[in-house]
Amino acid sequence: MRRQSDGPVTVAQLTQYIKNLFAADSQLNSLRVSGEISNFKHHSSGHMYFTLKDAKASLRCVMFRSYNARLTFKPTQGMNVVVSGRISVYERDGQYQMYVENMLPEGVGSLFAAFEALKKRLAAEGLFAPEKKKQLPKLPTRIGVVTSPTGAAIRDILTTLKRRFPQAEVLVMPVLVQGPDAPEQIAEAIEFLNNIDDVDVMIIGRGGGAIEELWAFNEEVVARAVYASDIPVVSAVGHETDFTIADFVADVRAATPTAAAEIVVPDQREIMQYLDSAKQRMAAKLAAKLEHDRRYLERLASSRVLTRPLERLEQYSQVLDNLSARLETRMQYLLQGCQSRVSVLEGKLTALSPEAVLARGFAICLDEKGNVVRDAALLNRDDLLKLRLQRGTVTARVEETDTEEVK
Repeated sequence: MRRQSDGPVTVAQLTQYIKNLFAADSQLNSLRVSGEISNFKHHSSGHMYFTLKDAKASLRCVMFRSYNARLTFKPTQGMNVVVSGRISVYERDGQYQMYVENMLPEGVGSLFAAFEALKKRLAAEGLFAPEKKKQLPKLPTRIGVVTSPTGAAIRDILTTLKRRFPQAEVLVMPVLVQGPDAPEQIAEAIEFLNNIDDVDVMIIGRGGGAIEELWAFNEEVVARAVYASDIPVVSAVGHETDFTIADFVADVRAATPTAAAEIVVPDQREIMQYLDSAKQRMAAKLAAKLEHDRRYLERLASSRVLTRPLERLEQYSQVLDNLSARLETRMQYLLQGCQSRVSVLEGKLTALSPEAVLARGFAICLDEKGNVVRDAALLNRDDLLKLRLQRGTVTARVEETDTEEVK
């Protein structure tokens, strides 16, 4: 690096100097590197930006559109690849990165493979089943939040909750959201909130990051804690394109922490607008009902029933009189008919009575015992007979009998 004096060099001069060193190194200008893709982003410009990493280090990479247009596969998060290109310095950020000119798939990365294996196993156990999902409360009064107390996610969540529904109480459970201790802390926080009364819903999550930074939410202990929670859980891990195991187990998955806060609480302004609208509709309907009832009462007050209440009674009284008269006439007619039939029958009975027969000159012949004699063969000479006439009786003696039938 050429210097004009003993004064300091500028950052640009130093960066350019280092960049020239990179350019002069033949190994850095043509090399192949294998690793797992992380933080992959396919920009709207067509360029691809990602990090190539292994267990110990990471390397920023860019693959411009002119090169990635020739790829025969679509790079994805967690994929193991072998890239070829050159190393140089991105002067604006003062960072070195690899300018990738070609890329070949090497297989699925170990983290991604572990993710898929756990996802498949938990799905088989039913932890993702839609019928297991719990409904979120419409108006939660107490909300639990499991996240880092210092990250951007908690600020976004609290800001959104306060703006949309400040009536809700928020219980923040501070936990690590990355690193080896994070999964246990997250699981314990979920269990702790389940032992607190009146927690209606809970948000678990964190802001965006590389897949390894989000990995705590892919651990089985977190997944099982979410599944065992009696409180509905909303997961909000990373950005919209990031999916974790916790997202699949949670009752609702939010694209971001801000979206999670918007999901769990209603907007009080919308509620107030709805209530105002409902109030106006109720007032209008009540006024219409009162007007309808007022007109109905006016019609009733002017009706003949109320203005001349005895008129209808008088009409019915007259009808009753007419019916009574018709009934009396009908009864007299029936009685006369019955009397006529009785007179006819009486005449027939009188004509057939013994008295009537005696009146025509016949007599009833009785023996000494008072029995009616009907057969002359039953009598003997000198038997005494008593003859009953219309008026009085006669005692007679049998002189002779003739049993020949009188014709």
